[in-house]
Amino acid sequence: MKKHKYILGLSILATSFFSCGNDNGKADGYGNFEATEITVSAENSGKLLQFDLKEGDLLTKEQFIGYIDTIPLALKREQLEVSKAVISSKSKGVLSQINVLNAKLKTANTNKNRIQNLIKDNAGTQKQLDDISGEIDVIKNQITSVEIQNAPVVNELKSIDVQLKQIDDQIQKSKIVNPIKGTVLTKYAEPNEITAFGKPLYKIADLSTMQLRVYISETQLASIKIGQEVTIKIDDADAMKTYKGRVSWIASEAEFTPKIIQTKEERVALVYAAKIDVTNDGSLKIGMPAELWINNSENNNN
Repeated sequence: MKKHKYILGLSILATSFFSCGNDNGKADGYGNFEATEITVSAENSGKLLQFDLKEGDLLTKEQFIGYIDTIPLALKREQLEVSKAVISSKSKGVLSQINVLNAKLKTANTNKNRIQNLIKDNAGTQKQLDDISGEIDVIKNQITSVEIQNAPVVNELKSIDVQLKQIDDQIQKSKIVNPIKGTVLTKYAEPNEITAFGKPLYKIADLSTMQLRVYISETQLASIKIGQEVTIKIDDADAMKTYKGRVSWIASEAEFTPKIIQTKEERVALVYAAKIDVTNDGSLKIGMPAELWINNSENNNN
């Protein structure tokens, strides 16, 4: 009887030992897949004349999607061009006068240099140099006077040029160009709708690589580091489907366990968030649950 009890005790002890060795078959962490989502919004207001996409489309970076009506902007630009031409025609006389004075100034400076060279060779006089210097000062004063008279016109032309650049920028922003390579998640607008500046048009995300956000305990920090390869498992038809992942981020501060972990004991524990990059074969979706298995404690039976 004593021998039987001794053998039974050894059996229980061995069972407990091996059970602890494989961590009872539990994963090292649980979480959900996510991706960086970008909402593309209208950068101008008007009628959405063309908008060629649907949910699920795979778009390339810089792909042309459509455009917002630019006829009002084109008409405004044409009006500004006419105004600029009218103002320029009114100031032609003044501008021509400035050109004539600049030509005189150039000739006077040439004569001054010639006289200075003659003086060096004792072939010119100081009076000649003084006369030409005085002539140069007079021409400069005339140019300044004409420019002052023409200042309002010049400033008005500059203002029109700025407005033309603003309209060109608005016309350019009326084109809808996709910012990143990715898959259209949600479409918020349809062709021929009236849109406004900042109104969302569609949401896109790059799903080629998904991020699994998991939470690990403080005791697990020593067994995981950035760049480390780990195993990710998701539910499949009959068994778990396995992927290789790489740790891309580990939080530097602890936080309370999120509500996705339901037990009361674990909800009050402090954990560290981590992100695992996983190459998507098309099966991984945003929000899908998954398990993290740190390779040195992976349960190879699944």
